[in-house]
Amino acid sequence: MTPNKPQGMLPSDDQTQAATERAADTAENAVHASRRVANDALDHVESAIQSARANVQPAISRLATQAETLARKGLDAVKDSAYTVRDRATSLTDVTARYVKDEPVKAVLIAAAAGAALMALLSLAQSGRRRDDL
Repeated sequence: MTPNKPQGMLPSDDQTQAATERAADTAENAVHASRRVANDALDHVESAIQSARANVQPAISRLATQAETLARKGLDAVKDSAYTVRDRATSLTDVTARYVKDEPVKAVLIAAAAGAALMALLSLAQSGRRRDDL
């Protein structure tokens, strides 16, 4: 025998089905809301990335232009220095040739002294290396 329970306390099939449908609707609404939130967040991130890209692009172009300008200035400075050194060397060559022409004996003596001094320095450097090798 089954105990008697009041009929209002037992859920009917209709009540169970309605509760199940309400739970399914609630879950579906939660999924849609989550999708909306995720899509809004992705849209916000995409917008921020596009904004950052728009701000960075001009800065990169400006830096590239500045680097090119600095490189060009550096090359110009090297060229100017090379021309100055060449002009100075040409001038010194002319002065030396004139001196040798005007004072040939002194020029030969100076060249001999410079050669002897250079040989003495080389000899000294080589003997120092030989001692270090021992």
